[in-house]
Amino acid sequence: MSVEELKALIREVLLEIMDPDYGLELKPEVEEKLRESMKARERYSVEEVTRELGLDY
Repeated sequence: MSVEELKALIREVLLEIMDPDYGLELKPEVEEKLRESMKARERYSVEEVTRELGLDY
């Protein structure tokens, strides 16, 4: 194994450890829903969501 191959392997392992979803692909319909959500004008704060769910303290 070359030094470059070892570095690439270490890089891949670190990415997998830091992000368990690394390398996974989204289904096209999920990706489209996310894009639509990002375009939405209405945004909610964490406080609004927790209050709506009855989780406010």
